[in-house]
Amino acid sequence: MRLGINLGYWGAGMDGDNLAVAQEADRLGYDVCWAAEAYGSDAPTVLSWVAAQTERIDVGSAILQIPARQPTMTAMTAATLDSLSGGRFRLGLGVSGPQVSEGWYGVTFDKPLARTREYVEIVRRAMTRERLTYEGEHWTLPLPGGPGKPIKLTVHPERERIPLYIAAIGPKNLEQTGEIADGALLIFPSADHLEDTAIRHIRAGREKAGKTMEGFDVCPTVPLAVGDDVQALADMFRPYTALYVGGMGSRRQNFYNRLAQRMGYEKEAAEIQDKYLSGDKTGAAAAVPHELIDSTALLGTVDRIADRMRAYAAAGVTTLTLAPAGFTREERLIALRAGTEALERAGLA
Repeated sequence: MRLGINLGYWGAGMDGDNLAVAQEADRLGYDVCWAAEAYGSDAPTVLSWVAAQTERIDVGSAILQIPARQPTMTAMTAATLDSLSGGRFRLGLGVSGPQVSEGWYGVTFDKPLARTREYVEIVRRAMTRERLTYEGEHWTLPLPGGPGKPIKLTVHPERERIPLYIAAIGPKNLEQTGEIADGALLIFPSADHLEDTAIRHIRAGREKAGKTMEGFDVCPTVPLAVGDDVQALADMFRPYTALYVGGMGSRRQNFYNRLAQRMGYEKEAAEIQDKYLSGDKTGAAAAVPHELIDSTALLGTVDRIADRMRAYAAAGVTTLTLAPAGFTREERLIALRAGTEALERAGLA
């Protein structure tokens, strides 16, 4: 099992800290450094900045939002980043959610699976550097009846096939991801529930495509906090968990809330959402079960974290991406180093 680092969103006074974390991860031998985007910092700019100031670590988008860009623009970005980084780019894609898609980008959040499939097909086709034509439900290239003509990508990527990941939560999306992608970006992964909530659906998609799990990257992101008081460490992540389970999306459409329900927290997920959407964010955080946080994060001593890493590896995780907690740069760097030490103690390095 390999290790990755997730910088999250750039900014909020952590620009220099994030770069220091990325450089330390590079020095420690972490496999990949991911950057996110929502409606603040964009991922490609951050990844360019990180790639220019690191040597070996891959840089990946977790995620580039599908409603934010035409698929050909994404192919251009991927090709450029791969060339500039010397073949170190990984392309992570996702449909985002209805609030961001429609509220920020003005793109209707409909048929996300079909839209993702077409998007991936166009990106893949564009990256072959052949003249691009495509006829689908959501995109047609070139537009018929106009002056457009088939065009091919002029940039030469470092590699013919850039690794493509999809952020997936629901069963149907996970199955499609197994079918059409090279890896899955997961969130709130519990080693005890990973087979039922994710792996079996990915495996079904691989089988549909005539493939096995061999070579497919199962890549969840887990918060990491080091210390002796597991309860106190878990409490650090209450607002984060409440935001996703309670407030990320609408009452009718919250993928993270549904995931918590599939993990056995139906009653708790409903309470968290009720409180969060009513404006009681403190109450929502208090309603998050300790077990939910503890099972979806790496908390405690290095030995305890090593035990959890073994469980993730046994569950089928191939790249474990860490999101180190800390109020200072040094706290995050200490957590990052502890992750490497735990992987070695677990016998997984």
